[in-house]
Amino acid sequence: MTREDTRNRLFRSAVELIAEQGFSGTTVDAIAERAGVAKGTVFYNFGSKDALFAALLDHGIGRLSTSLAEAAEAAGGPAAPLARLDAVVLAQLRFLDEYGPFARVLFGEMWRTAWQDAVVRLREDALGVYERILADAVAAGELRADFDTGTAATALFGMVLTVSIERRVLRPERPLEEVHATLVELIHGRVTRG
Repeated sequence: MTREDTRNRLFRSAVELIAEQGFSGTTVDAIAERAGVAKGTVFYNFGSKDALFAALLDHGIGRLSTSLAEAAEAAGGPAAPLARLDAVVLAQLRFLDEYGPFARVLFGEMWRTAWQDAVVRLREDALGVYERILADAVAAGELRADFDTGTAATALFGMVLTVSIERRVLRPERPLEEVHATLVELIHGRVTRG
């Protein structure tokens, strides 16, 4: 097993446990046990539980940001900002569906002061995808010139995150495409000029 494989196993174990028990309730022993490695492996790879969690956030935010950026790029160029916005919402829903425990960790744990670097990265990378699309929509005249793209990007990301968690916990049988259609209708009805 490569070092990257070991780190990924530790990430999966840590995110599952933190989603179940919270950061404070999760021990290095439990992470190592769930990953099927010795406790020393955690310290060898990360140095501490805090460093493991910081690396986990960085890893997860990087994967999420890449998913959003790839969806935006695949949906069309600057001439199609609303199509890109719809694609990014769907990509976020799919990512959070696939990585549900990471969604719960994002929602519940990372907003503490200790993880401000992760919040900054989330803001710049993941929410930045939303903000750039909204800025393109302003430039294309699809949104009013004084539209606050930063606040809107945060609101959209948070809305999709909350809806994704609610679906996973309370309505897992609801098809992702239905959830996406409802969100797109809501967004288009409230965000666009028309």
